[in-house]
Amino acid sequence: MNILVTGAAGFIGSNFVYYMLEKHPEDRIVALDALTYAGNLETLEEALENKNFKFIKGDIYDKKHVFEIFREEKPDIVVNFAAETHVDRSIEDPGIFVRTNVGGTQVLLDAATEFGVTRFHQIGTDEVYGDLPLDRPDLFFKEDMPLKASSPYSASKASADLLTMAYHRTYGLPVTISRCSNNYGPYQFPEKLIPLVIYRAENDESIPVYGTGDNVRDWLYVMDHCSAIDLIMRDGRDGEIYNIGGHNERNNITVVRRILEYLGKPESLITFVTDRKGHDKRYAIDPEKTKKELGWEPETRFEDGIGMTIDWYLEHRSWWEHIVSGDYQNYYQKMYGDR
Repeated sequence: MNILVTGAAGFIGSNFVYYMLEKHPEDRIVALDALTYAGNLETLEEALENKNFKFIKGDIYDKKHVFEIFREEKPDIVVNFAAETHVDRSIEDPGIFVRTNVGGTQVLLDAATEFGVTRFHQIGTDEVYGDLPLDRPDLFFKEDMPLKASSPYSASKASADLLTMAYHRTYGLPVTISRCSNNYGPYQFPEKLIPLVIYRAENDESIPVYGTGDNVRDWLYVMDHCSAIDLIMRDGRDGEIYNIGGHNERNNITVVRRILEYLGKPESLITFVTDRKGHDKRYAIDPEKTKKELGWEPETRFEDGIGMTIDWYLEHRSWWEHIVSGDYQNYYQKMYGDR
């Protein structure tokens, strides 16, 4: 099969590319990424050597280019990771989130409908459900819950989900949607909590923690997420939504302290800062539907996954040092500038 993966130079998208190249070497992967601030072509350096992988630089909002790609590459399946994802950035500049996450998704849906793909899989987020109270550990997000977005980011992702379902009902486009909890693992952009703590701790810099650090997240190791997406896009029922969770709830301060302990760094590096506007209290996913229909369960315990993740960042210092310094943005020019 030809599989178009958008946002493939980002965190989860790149891990999905590597998962697919190893798990399904018979498939061809076409990667599309605009290489904005969080897209890093260095991340795909090994994939670029694979004969079944092709990278295209492009913006999913660029309808002419997107249609050209569909016409030339003839994808059977589209997996849409492409999105602006950082909540803080969405608070500062909501417009770019609407442009990419809503407008860009609509362009992809138009192309998928026009060229008759067999499955359009939209990568969603648990943040579309809003949040859960800290004092109700019995409550979990389920697929049929009403959407209650708290930030411009989550509102834009909820809109993309609704558009995806509308194209299924209106045009008969075969679609699935997955909504995941917080991912962690290799290649995550250093503005996110876990890699931010790792690199700042390694440099003995202060580590900012919102509020009191009591906000709870369900942590999902990225390769577990990739295996679930693979199952859903192949065997999931058309027009269905599937939750993907890790069964690994931890509050932020516990995660920070675990990383510091692993690195042998003092907790005195922690600095509590003014809480984020509209900060969601707790995310917790019920993945029972995905387990029941597709047999998927997360395999990685947080205690194991966080160790593997920290070790990966320690072994790949140049990757995140290039990002922190901004040098990674020159990689595309080095690779393709004279071609």
